[in-house]
Amino acid sequence: MDRPIRLFSGGNQQKAIIARWLASKSQILLFDEPTRGIDVGAKAEIYHLIEALAADGHSIVVVSSELPEVIRLSDRVLVMRDGQIAAEIARANLTESAIVAHAIPGANTGRTPAPAA
Repeated sequence: MDRPIRLFSGGNQQKAIIARWLASKSQILLFDEPTRGIDVGAKAEIYHLIEALAADGHSIVVVSSELPEVIRLSDRVLVMRDGQIAAEIARANLTESAIVAHAIPGANTGRTPAPAA
């Protein structure tokens, strides 16, 4: 209990911070790169915890550069490009290629490019 969080491993630091948030009774939780720098086992635990919190009625916002993580944890995704919301993608349409198509103009998504004007 007296050990500073900075002395724990990356995964245990993440879990300790989440425990601190839960103790505050917050209903909206923001996870920014929640599994960056942690091992596979700790990553699975964090995923299960986020999923359980959402199932319990917490509002969860996840910011991640890992597309499989975004897809696993999201009911919907807002894709940002140039500081603006470029698209909102519902879970039923959520794929890596759909995200990339909105995030990177002209990305190769399997579509034929429009002719140049």
